[in-house]
Amino acid sequence: MTSHRPDVLVVGAGVSGLTTGVRLAESDLRVRIRALKEPAETSSAAAGAIWDPIYAKHPRVEFWAARSYQVFEALALAGLPGVRMVDGVEASRTPIPSPSWASVLPGFRECGPDDLPAGFASGWHYTAPIIDMPPYLRTLSDRLLAAGGELLFGSQLQSLGEALADADVVVNCSGVGARDLVPDPEVQPIRGQLVAVRNPGLQEFFAEHTDELGEMTYLLPQGEVLLLGGSAEKGEAEPVPVADVAAAIVARCSEIFPELADAEILGHRTGIRPSRPEVRLEHEDLGGGRHIVHNYGHSGAGVSLSWGCAEDVTALVRDILGD
Repeated sequence: MTSHRPDVLVVGAGVSGLTTGVRLAESDLRVRIRALKEPAETSSAAAGAIWDPIYAKHPRVEFWAARSYQVFEALALAGLPGVRMVDGVEASRTPIPSPSWASVLPGFRECGPDDLPAGFASGWHYTAPIIDMPPYLRTLSDRLLAAGGELLFGSQLQSLGEALADADVVVNCSGVGARDLVPDPEVQPIRGQLVAVRNPGLQEFFAEHTDELGEMTYLLPQGEVLLLGGSAEKGEAEPVPVADVAAAIVARCSEIFPELADAEILGHRTGIRPSRPEVRLEHEDLGGGRHIVHNYGHSGAGVSLSWGCAEDVTALVRDILGD
């Protein structure tokens, strides 16, 4: 443990914790991040990470998502490794109108029948950020350290009260860990699985639109690698790939894009989404000068909301500290 006491302790080193830590540190606060696992070992590292805000609920979701889109677009234009702006189609198997958030995005247009695979009834074309998470998380870590922040790994917190021993202001970005750490029984684990294959040349993404996380089909190009998805196994908390699930993912994707049937499988990615009926982003005043700002429960939209939520958290923290 370093000798000085930080202004803020962030719990969690996934995409929410790192992004929040970066925003806090770059606003001239002394920031320490504590987590059991390093970023490369978190569920965030396994995410397919296409920008899509639909699987999180909160009155500010569209604002958080729009702000995050702006940041990712700027990072892609700056040439940040792992961040790309990619054209593609989101489609539904039932006739539905295009969502309001899609209609304001670059490249938006309604899909005609010729734009849709067999079995899909409606869809829309747009440009979205797709993030290759392992190099992106390394960049966030480097950015935090460059701003004077600290990263401490390997210690298991038993409670948020224990975290308050490090700093009077704690930002809780513990993801699915919030179920036990807060504790918050509304947080439920949902295991997601992807299959990484050698890209046979697909340049556009395809994403099946569903009302909630479930068994859906999507393809996310990341250069020479193509990520195939996906799954949503409710209640499963162990990030272990399941062979039958992987085979079903490849079969569904190959039905739409036959060239994938013989694609070389490069690996499997599995992570645990922190499902919650609503994102929890709020200030909890414990009295005695001790404060917790919660930032968790993003379900399948942690990356998509990360920068917007981090900016709201930073505003709350600076208000607490009287800045």
